Amino acid sequence: MNTERSYNGSCFCGAVGFTVTGNPEAMGYCHCESCRHWSAGPVNAFTLWKPDAVTVTTGSEHIGTYNKTPGSSRKWCTKCGGHLMTDHPTMGLTDVYAAVIPDFRHQPSVHVHYQESVLPIHDGVLKLKDTPAEMGGTGIHMAE
Repeated sequence: MNTERSYNGSCFCGAVGFTVTGNPEAMGYCHCESCRHWSAGPVNAFTLWKPDAVTVTTGSEHIGTYNKTPGSSRKWCTKCGGHLMTDHPTMGLTDVYAAVIPDFRHQPSVHVHYQESVLPIHDGVLKLKDTPAEMGGTGIHMAE
């Protein structure tokens, strides 16, 4: 019997539904220009999951994909335009936006690309210039 907790999410209109199961590999905030522009916000709250932990349960025919770079396949609902997730094939992870998983408690452990921040956040959470060294970044810490 699988005892891992699952959380349901959906797009803005509910046409696309999905489930995430278990625990994410990481949670935090991204301040890069690309995420800010895509989300139309000053920061993006992310949850990174192994791809097999993310299952589209309804409306897969309504998922659109946009690739600005080979490292990110951004997905949204073609009916309402609601953002869903971004596949990061080079990292082997899927970013399911924290805001679309209503019952999941987002517990950020890092701010990435903080050098690009347009909204300084003083929350005591680790701030990285770009990304962790193990993910190809410099791993350089920044002050709040």
